[in-house]
Amino acid sequence: MTRLSGWGRYPVADCTVTAPRTAEEVAGALTTGPVIARGNGRSYGDPAMQPAGTLDMRRMARMIAFDADTGVLEAEAGVLLGDVIAAFLPRGWFPAVTPGTKLVTLGGCIASDVHGKNHRRDGSFGAHVVWIDVMGADGSVARCAPGDELFAWTVGGMGLTGVILRCAIRLRRVESGWIAQETTPARDLSAAMEIFEATQATYSVAWFDCLATGADLGRSLVITGEHAARGDLPSEKRSRPFHVPARSRRRVPVDAPAFALNRYSIRAFNGLYYWNGRRGAGKALVDWDSCFYPLDAIHDWNRIYGRPGFAQFQCVIPLAAAKEGLTALLEAISASGQGSFLAVLKRLGAQDSRMSFPMEGYTLALDFPVSPATLSLMERLDAITLDHGGRLYLAKDSRVRAETFRRMDPRAAAFAAMRTGEGLADHFASLQSERLKL
Repeated sequence: MTRLSGWGRYPVADCTVTAPRTAEEVAGALTTGPVIARGNGRSYGDPAMQPAGTLDMRRMARMIAFDADTGVLEAEAGVLLGDVIAAFLPRGWFPAVTPGTKLVTLGGCIASDVHGKNHRRDGSFGAHVVWIDVMGADGSVARCAPGDELFAWTVGGMGLTGVILRCAIRLRRVESGWIAQETTPARDLSAAMEIFEATQATYSVAWFDCLATGADLGRSLVITGEHAARGDLPSEKRSRPFHVPARSRRRVPVDAPAFALNRYSIRAFNGLYYWNGRRGAGKALVDWDSCFYPLDAIHDWNRIYGRPGFAQFQCVIPLAAAKEGLTALLEAISASGQGSFLAVLKRLGAQDSRMSFPMEGYTLALDFPVSPATLSLMERLDAITLDHGGRLYLAKDSRVRAETFRRMDPRAAAFAAMRTGEGLADHFASLQSERLKL
């Protein structure tokens, strides 16, 4: 048995873990009981944990083929997104969609249908998947593509339709490893939303001060960006447009003590971060790693929340109710004093899918150290989300109640019925799927 958790280090469970290298070894593992595939362990809660059988897919990590004309890469599910970048950015290709860490597997990206700062323009990761090979309960492998039922349920299906073995994804052609970025301070939530609605930039995201109150409620730093063309680079960079300086790496060596995270330290951090951001606002040329993956430079950053771990609350509120819903959420958070260092707002585009998280609107994400007070707060945030027609992101969830989730996301009933009807429920299950009665 191996002690496992998600990146949030909450909850923790003893799991039987196997690390297959081949499809045959995966098929053998399916005979022992319910299993769930696990990538690099970067989902925050319990969706990649199964005590009876957790399949560590990181040994199935070969890149198989690449079409330099179309940018289509064929690879096994355990390939890390960072390895894709290392191999193909020097050739002028970058992931079409990326989450906030490159330390995730392709299989995990598909199962969670991750989204990035460009969802409004380019959709989620699944929109750039050409095909997927999925192993079913009987050990047979089916190749599915957009338009197929299995594909529709698998993208965003959290590994509950079978084991993703291989995939083909379409990369984006770029001319450099640099991002032309602009930071704009927003005095409050309304100002931030006005910037989001007006921008034509490919990438947009906002960090906001979650403990600001009154007239400052929702004050933010809105960051927009585009892949820089070679001609946009300073002359000294044009000869090596994909070369960027290596970032210094830091490590959080110990678990932070519980008393270090309180309303005073978080308020001070948020205030300083906002005012520093205002002082440095404007245009800048930023390397791809710093732009998309700032936290990857801090190894074990999850330890800043202490030994009990942390839980992330990430919801999406539909566009029509976004202003009212986000205001209610921010007021509840600031009134509680249970703030977050990492508070992020993004504008999502329209998406129609079986179980994927995005819908047209605004997504809000915050990390909270696990405690009775913060878990109680998150239940209040659940209620506000529900009242405004929103839903939660399963890749970040570790604690929502099944009845709350079912009310937020009516698609869950159809998903559970499909799994039962196809005979999948007894073979593919996670602690999360059991908690949510999927």
